[in-house]
Amino acid sequence: MEIFVVDAFTDTAFGGNPAGVVLLTEPRSAEWMQSVAAEMKHAETAFVDPTAQGAKPLRWFTPTTEVDLCGHATLATAHVLGGAQRFSTRSGELSCTPAEDGSITMDFPADQPQPIEPGPDLLAGLPGVTILATAQAVSDILVEVASAAEVRALVPDLAAIGRIPNRGVIVTAPGDRPGLDVVSRCFYPVFGIPEDPVTGSAHCTLASWWAPRLGDGPLTAEQASPRGGIVRMTLRGNRVSLSGRAVTVLKGQLLV
Repeated sequence: MEIFVVDAFTDTAFGGNPAGVVLLTEPRSAEWMQSVAAEMKHAETAFVDPTAQGAKPLRWFTPTTEVDLCGHATLATAHVLGGAQRFSTRSGELSCTPAEDGSITMDFPADQPQPIEPGPDLLAGLPGVTILATAQAVSDILVEVASAAEVRALVPDLAAIGRIPNRGVIVTAPGDRPGLDVVSRCFYPVFGIPEDPVTGSAHCTLASWWAPRLGDGPLTAEQASPRGGIVRMTLRGNRVSLSGRAVTVLKGQLLV
């Protein structure tokens, strides 16, 4: 069966977030999918049945576990399959629509985080930042800090973040240059991802957090990881539109 590596949320090879995409030709077990994802070592590898009628079954695996929602691997899968797609997932049905500029817009559930007090492990995990607000989302903790400069300069204590009983931590601030509304970085050590290059699902939370403060959008968000990436996001009630581009960098065959 065919396997691809696609850089998502970028229009340049070797930028954005690389995802594996496997086009299934027969049913395979979750254990097999997990083994392939561990072999690929990307933040997520997606598995899809391209021949399914209607919404195509889609699953995502990190090197260590299956996840409920993954934006960049969904974008990568839609890119491989030609853009316009509907997927059946653990987070419900997701749709992808191509645009004339080469981007793909994904329709995802909004994730409105609720304010919480920061715990000791969170404080220890984010040294040197000025925390303005902390909120609990479905999977992550969102932390708003004083400036984009603090987001960019942060050197997290990943051991402390790994002790937090959540998928991970999103650190964010308003943008620091014209045309950039939001800056963020995302850390998921408990899932084998110290820092994720670009996290589509985190922008369901970021859009829900920033839209009441900056407007529903479209908002332009930079995930300021070493690879970096751009996500355009629009809050639409209980849904979020996430838009980005993707580049295929590898195509091959699985022999097992």
